[in-house]
Amino acid sequence: MNTRANKLLSTVILLMTVVGVDAQTAPEVPRLVVNIMIDQLRTDYMEAFSPLYSGQGFLRLMKQGHMFSQAEYPFDTPDRASAAACLASGTSPYVNGVVGEVWLDRQTLQPVYCVDDKNFAGSQTSDATSPLYLAVSTLGDELKVSTEGRGMVISIAPNRDAAVLSAGHAADAALWIDDQTGRWCSTTYYGDYPQWATEYEAKSSLSKRIGSITWTPVNESVGNFNYFVSGTAGKPFNHKFSGDRRFREFKASACVNEEVTNFVKQAIKGTTIGMDGVSDLLNVTYYAGNYDHQSVGSYPIEIQDTYVRLDYQIAELINAVENRVGEGKALFVITSSGYADTEDATDLSKYRIPSGTFSISRAQLLLNMYLIAVYGEGQYVEASRENELYLNLKLIEERNLNLAEVLERCSDFLIQLSGVRDVYSSQRLALGAWTPGISKLRNAYNPKCSGDILIQVSPGWTLVNETTHEQIITRESYMGFPLFFFGCKLPAQVNNTPVTVDRVAPTLAKVMRIRAPNACSLAPLPGVQMQQ
Repeated sequence: MNTRANKLLSTVILLMTVVGVDAQTAPEVPRLVVNIMIDQLRTDYMEAFSPLYSGQGFLRLMKQGHMFSQAEYPFDTPDRASAAACLASGTSPYVNGVVGEVWLDRQTLQPVYCVDDKNFAGSQTSDATSPLYLAVSTLGDELKVSTEGRGMVISIAPNRDAAVLSAGHAADAALWIDDQTGRWCSTTYYGDYPQWATEYEAKSSLSKRIGSITWTPVNESVGNFNYFVSGTAGKPFNHKFSGDRRFREFKASACVNEEVTNFVKQAIKGTTIGMDGVSDLLNVTYYAGNYDHQSVGSYPIEIQDTYVRLDYQIAELINAVENRVGEGKALFVITSSGYADTEDATDLSKYRIPSGTFSISRAQLLLNMYLIAVYGEGQYVEASRENELYLNLKLIEERNLNLAEVLERCSDFLIQLSGVRDVYSSQRLALGAWTPGISKLRNAYNPKCSGDILIQVSPGWTLVNETTHEQIITRESYMGFPLFFFGCKLPAQVNNTPVTVDRVAPTLAKVMRIRAPNACSLAPLPGVQMQQ
């Protein structure tokens, strides 16, 4: 074959290769990712109340969604704030810095709220707020970086911790309901108060409607359905929201979810979110906890009605988004904050079940007396909060004491107290990160704001703090919750393999074709990918 023929053949092969490459288009990215965290959603309740649901909410997710049935958080004792931070950043509190809704400042020993920041005044609220304490980037932040600011990020929640921590550092807006006024509010950190929110407040402000809102069972079926074996269900309820706590009570009721959905609809209508070829992110938080943070035993029908109403709001939100961006163009992620708010305060002693009361305040006093006996006069234990003790590290340093020895002595002393199951010092948590059973405790700890000693109270015992009036019933029962991916032509599937929620962020980053958050080192979840 001559040279001219060789060149002609090479050209033909090159053209065929180019045409082949052009024909292989990459899967589309979703126009809109809707990341929904349902505060205190439980699998057992979700499944138990299924006879009361419509077919477009939970049942649709279970039948048509990509469901991981056994999701969990990678750290111990999550709450709403730490859960939101984990979902957004793909990391645990040890890395992202948010150990909970409140912690103690090591310098002042005063409580610190996780999104307080005096440098940024509130919009329509007196609360000064920013994501100051969130030490890493979030999925929304990486979307902004990857799209050079074109990707829109909006976060809407009943409470400001969930709204701000879900939004991250670079969001367009984060909005929540103010506890005092009932207005949808924000922070100057994210810029001007949105015009669409102003329009919503002008025409349908919750602060003007709260007096006319009454929460009753959504239908007769809810009142006649009895899931709980205690026999306390059966009485209908009628709740109005009045007095100084009316907005707090409203935010801890099923009624808040309809308010959230209506406000999200206003955001969709008033912005261009999901309307171009660049992926946008909408973070939404719903509530599935007990009424006014009381026990289920006190309000059993209310929790049933909460799930039925939540089922309807999920269907409403999915329909509103799909009507806006087109069916198959949005990806929905639905999961839980992974904790139960309040346990029933049952006297276990009458059933001869081991129980008792452990006072962290008394433990603090006794430990300080013991350290005085060993090391001489001084205030060695400065403060306590929940199950943590804060040592006076400055005093220990001034007296040239060996911190490791002091911590070991503290642990040896505290383990002898009644009701103590185990004691973990800061050094034990740091050095024993990969010891079975300790990794979740370590992931929940952060050296900058956690205590120096963590006391594990025995199951069945009640932890009390006479100073702060905290009262926590210790229970280590497994509480399962689901993780759903729905939309964008994802195949229906049920995966029963346990997975951790910090893998949501890298999974969504892969789907959106952006970088994962900067402290997230985990692999995406298997099987969640866009179809061509």
